[in-house]
Amino acid sequence: MLGSDKTLVCSNCGSQFTFTASEQQFYASKGFTNEPRRCPTCRASRKQDRDSGGMHGSSSGPRQMYSIVCAGCGKEAQVPFEPRQGRPVYCNDCYSKERASGGGGSRGYGR
Repeated sequence: MLGSDKTLVCSNCGSQFTFTASEQQFYASKGFTNEPRRCPTCRASRKQDRDSGGMHGSSSGPRQMYSIVCAGCGKEAQVPFEPRQGRPVYCNDCYSKERASGGGGSRGYGR
């Protein structure tokens, strides 16, 4: 699996970028199981926004976000809480669908 470059599409700007074999090895060494969703430019921009207070301007610093794999569609997403083992966690789209169908209530976002 690790050994060749992959071409990915940025979820932010839609441009293609290369996830190199060395980046894949780095991600694996850090225990990351998901591929990056954003290109290097969008990641740097997002990091800069986060480090400068972002949209919220909170004095407590940037909000901790956690990477998850959606229990509904399998896509990578970010949530503002630490997921618990054995509880389904959904991306925003699937969470909305789950709530609308009456199928999740408080469990939809893993709470």
